[in-house]
Amino acid sequence: MWQLYQYALCPFSRKVRLLLGEKGVGYELVKEAPWTRRDEFVDLNPAGETPVMVHAERSETLIDSVAICEYFEETVDRAAMINGTAAQRAEIRRLVAWFDQAFFRDVSGPLLEERMKKRIVANSPAPSAAAMREAMKGAVAHLDYTDYLLGHRKWLAGATLTLADLAAAAQISVADYLGGIDWRNHEETARWYGGMKSRAVMRALLSERMEGIVPPKHYEDPDF
Repeated sequence: MWQLYQYALCPFSRKVRLLLGEKGVGYELVKEAPWTRRDEFVDLNPAGETPVMVHAERSETLIDSVAICEYFEETVDRAAMINGTAAQRAEIRRLVAWFDQAFFRDVSGPLLEERMKKRIVANSPAPSAAAMREAMKGAVAHLDYTDYLLGHRKWLAGATLTLADLAAAAQISVADYLGGIDWRNHEETARWYGGMKSRAVMRALLSERMEGIVPPKHYEDPDF
């Protein structure tokens, strides 16, 4: 069976888990704290980042969330998540990159640094209130964009659920867990995200907790 090395608030691992759940791929979770630079984990992935997937019986190791998602998209026929015409597939990939890169840079990455890592890593400096405010301002701008997309489309990339929705839900769920999302005036995104929360694969993910960090009361509620 596949093993997935991850930690509860890794947005890239969450994206992979959502894809695996939609495709019905079985796997075992392995808790990994990449900031500790554990030797055995760095041997698996010299970049020292999650997620990493290992299938010992097949001697296969998959590294990087984009490569992992593409691997299962190519090898599992069920629930295609990068589909449609060439132009549609390009739009899906564009939005996946948007959330993996821009949203993580502006919102979930800074929130993870300030509200998670600085709490659990010894000798870290105090969290920066200014950095957290900037991340929350960034979240507003990004949700303005998702509101725009969802005002013209049923799902983020078009008429069907795709990897773009999974990537967005993964990043937004982490930011929401860390109290970085102000849902006021974002009705379109809230409606879409409520639907994502109702999916079985998302429900399982939202039930997990990062030790020592409590999410807002609305975090699991699809009707927030």
